[in-house]
Amino acid sequence: MAGNRVKDIRESLLMSKAELARKAGVSPLTVDRIERGEACRMATMRKIILALGLPLSEKEKIFPED
Repeated sequence: MAGNRVKDIRESLLMSKAELARKAGVSPLTVDRIERGEACRMATMRKIILALGLPLSEKEKIFPED
């Protein structure tokens, strides 16, 4: 999952890691790990996408397949 765009999109929305974590219902540490490209569960990906205000159909734009 290296190379996801979570950080780019979050920053373009002027959203802090803590705010994204709160909206997604995950820890700020989880957001940090995802932004560094570490693996996460599909359910966590879903929460992040929705917390960024994007439809699930845009998953590939945020988490491109390797």
